[in-house]
Amino acid sequence: MAAQDMFQTLIVRLKDFGFSGVVRRIGMKAAQRAESRFGWADLSFPLRPEDIESLETVRTSRGHSEAADRLRVAWVCAPPGAGSGGHTTLFRMVEAMESRGHECTLLLYERDSDEAARHELLIRANWPQISARVASATTSHQRFDAIVASSWVSAHVVSRRFADVINKFYFIQDYEPYFYPRGYLYTLAEMTYEFGFMNIALGEMVANEIRTRNSIDPELTVPFGCDNDVYQIKARATGTLKRNGVVYYAKQSVDRRGYLLAKAALERFHELCPDQEIHIVGDKIRGWKIPVINHGSMRPSDLNDLYNCTIAGLAMSFTNVSLVPGELLAAGNVPVLNSDPDVQRDLASSEVIWAAPNPEALARGLVKAVSRPELEEHARRAGAGAPVGWGAAQQMVTEFIESQTGAPSENTSSGNLPIVAQTQESPLRHVE
Repeated sequence: MAAQDMFQTLIVRLKDFGFSGVVRRIGMKAAQRAESRFGWADLSFPLRPEDIESLETVRTSRGHSEAADRLRVAWVCAPPGAGSGGHTTLFRMVEAMESRGHECTLLLYERDSDEAARHELLIRANWPQISARVASATTSHQRFDAIVASSWVSAHVVSRRFADVINKFYFIQDYEPYFYPRGYLYTLAEMTYEFGFMNIALGEMVANEIRTRNSIDPELTVPFGCDNDVYQIKARATGTLKRNGVVYYAKQSVDRRGYLLAKAALERFHELCPDQEIHIVGDKIRGWKIPVINHGSMRPSDLNDLYNCTIAGLAMSFTNVSLVPGELLAAGNVPVLNSDPDVQRDLASSEVIWAAPNPEALARGLVKAVSRPELEEHARRAGAGAPVGWGAAQQMVTEFIESQTGAPSENTSSGNLPIVAQTQESPLRHVE
């Protein structure tokens, strides 16, 4: 490539991605070349060789444990990052089990480390509502009455390392084969639904994919919830400013959240409605052709304030629906989503605007939302159609685990499970 062409290409990349984005991409290409030359691709593989299960060797058994009233339940997961949405949802189930008097342990799995203790401070700071012991999935020798996998990686670990635990559960928040191109990782993720665990699907999309792709009916399907004590319509004093603009949760590194499509849609929306502000939360973005307001990560209460000030929110997903649309609805904000039959299974509100997954259609959906009269009436109706709290899902999960392990639910400490919601101030959840 001629020097002039290289310079022009660099200018275009700087406009599209910003300086740090270009540096990141150069680094990624260098890493890819290094992986090819030195075999470093092995370092990004998420499992240790001894933890890779196969359907030919998997061993499963079911039956009641010897435990009576108080179960010892292990939850296997990757170490969380502050604000991790998947961990937040999982830890709600942990909290619910603890509220019923059961003893819980978080077993953290890392390919290259057995040091679980170094993650405990972060867990205590971000999820203070749980008191579960923190240990390593690779070194723990504790006996458990039940064990819960929370991802395809942890399902392999549970099958290989905890074969003797009679009651194995699988809390499935997304159809994870879709995280990868068709290949080895796709196959390793896909096979986990056939390990013989008691599959618990979060939402109808996940249940339907397992049913149609794997010919397996999940033993339990639980509904999505929403932090209704955090996300809600705030009282608006007479004469206050009306809602204005739109908001978008950006996750550049997760392709299933449609960042590039959202970027193109919002740039088109600005052409159609230049007077409407565009707020970006989550990742701080650069290099767009339009003016945006970058907020970065926000505490839930501040995010609720922003949702209350804006009219609509662009919420993209090409696999299971994220938690964002429900939180937008609860705050009276109208979600605009890429139309997808699977995503629509778990978001029934009539206020949601579904649009074809192309920039023009999504931009027109946003225009429709901001151009309607009686914005406050639509906000009220959106709030009324928001998902309820997580209590139903928590109760279904805990009672299912108790019923499968022989623990009499009437003997648990709290009787009927209260609706539990996360209220502590923490960074904006990065919903995976």
